[in-house]
Amino acid sequence: MSDLIFYNGRVITVEERAEEADAVAVNGSMIAAVGRANDILELRKPHTTLVDLKGRALVPGFNDSHMHLVGCALTSEKVDLRRCRSIDELVEAIADFIKENELDPGQWVFGWGWDQSLFREQSMPDRKDLDRAAPEHPVAILRTCCHIMSVNTAALKVAGIDRSAVTVEGGSIEVDDRGRPTGVLEEKAMSLVSGLQPCLDRAKLKKLIKSAAADFIAAGLTSVQTDDLASVGGEFASLVIDTYRELEAAGELPLRVNLQALLPEPALLSSFLAQGYQTGQGGSHFKIGPLKLLTDGSIGGRTALVSAPYEDRPETCGVSVLARGEVEELVNMAASRGMQCAVHAIGDAAVKMVLEIYREAARNYPQADPRYRIIHASMAGPRILDRFEKQEVIADIQPSFIPSDYALVDRHLGPKRAAWTYCWRDFIDRGIRLAGGSDCPVENYEPLEGIHAAVTRQDRYGNPPGGWNPGQRLKLEEALYIYTMGSAYCTYEENQKGSIAEGKLADLVVLSEDITTVDPIRIIDLQVDKTVVGGRIVYSREKQEAQP
Repeated sequence: MSDLIFYNGRVITVEERAEEADAVAVNGSMIAAVGRANDILELRKPHTTLVDLKGRALVPGFNDSHMHLVGCALTSEKVDLRRCRSIDELVEAIADFIKENELDPGQWVFGWGWDQSLFREQSMPDRKDLDRAAPEHPVAILRTCCHIMSVNTAALKVAGIDRSAVTVEGGSIEVDDRGRPTGVLEEKAMSLVSGLQPCLDRAKLKKLIKSAAADFIAAGLTSVQTDDLASVGGEFASLVIDTYRELEAAGELPLRVNLQALLPEPALLSSFLAQGYQTGQGGSHFKIGPLKLLTDGSIGGRTALVSAPYEDRPETCGVSVLARGEVEELVNMAASRGMQCAVHAIGDAAVKMVLEIYREAARNYPQADPRYRIIHASMAGPRILDRFEKQEVIADIQPSFIPSDYALVDRHLGPKRAAWTYCWRDFIDRGIRLAGGSDCPVENYEPLEGIHAAVTRQDRYGNPPGGWNPGQRLKLEEALYIYTMGSAYCTYEENQKGSIAEGKLADLVVLSEDITTVDPIRIIDLQVDKTVVGGRIVYSREKQEAQP
């Protein structure tokens, strides 16, 4: 018997040796059968819901391998600066936000999403710029990469940042030629200001999680792997975990969540482990994932840790957020307790360092299947690729970085290093496992945008013509794989989800067209018509459009 049958469409199973199929039967929360419509329709019963695909594609539910769910939800409460194309526009947007929200003098103003590479001035906003926008309000605005923050004079005063406090281990406070802070903070220096934000309580967390989850399922995401402690702090890990568990128990979590635990201090990790938390622990909709760490910043902010100076800023090689010894201690502590590790590394020096630390941890604390991960792994020359392949380390990549970054990568790194940045084809050809994510809110959370970028190496407008480093394009089936099976492999769940096969969870997505037949440049324009999680239709575009 079947509760739900999809038929008359293109079923993209993502299984390696799958026979052609145009129908799927679902029984309860599981896929009961995959095959031809004539056979599948024989399984229907009086109560069965039939979904005529009408030639549309049915694909496995998308799985974002790295994002910030709570951080994404919080952006709705901040000034959105993504569309600003000059500092004057940014100043105007902040001033308008204060006026529209009737903020009293002294109230904090937070913003996000600006990118100086898109500004007419090609420079970062500083305290003087932000003072023009808000002379009576402390202001803190995050760059799109979330690794650089600009603040105004009022914010510097509240945070106690002056001439006497310009050194931060793992970060940087920019100063002018007279030694005065300019208001530009990098990496750990941002915590001097972000730590002043009010803490989130359980009720607010629930509201944020439910809001983001509703957006995500509308985009076809049935699973997300999220670093939420970046937004609330590692000391609040139990609060975050308990909140998710309560939502799951109440049936109020419509998609599956895997928590990446950002615990950058030994005391935090030790406390976490002492409470019995462990990778893989949890239920069907919420599980604890890996230890998450950051080693460097971003290419756009020139804080990614590189082995040679930046082409257009030769005085710097980026920022080491955690020293090598700190990363080693934390990875070894996790490995000794069987906890998976996923470490953010973008610059080639950071990626190389993490690979070396993983190699030693594997020797010191051998595990049958550790599945070490590097999040981003943006810069990877041949020797780094050799290490990935030999050590069987997973790369959690973000193809949607390409449309945002391709011009500045060339400018910041020069042509030689740009050629082995975001080199996903090289990874695939070597058999290195990839998983696809968005790093939302750094980039849009919609998986179809990432798939489009992986296949075309272009933005939605077709730039650059022919694609950036087009030899590194992925095939459509490869791009679909990394956003489904690739991400499921990261969480040891490739046998439960990630493809359309009998006996797997019925996490499915109906697209508005057959993605295999549309022009690749149009992939980004496809829409999600239905999202199914555990055999239950949790989103239907038709119903959404019918609402007044």
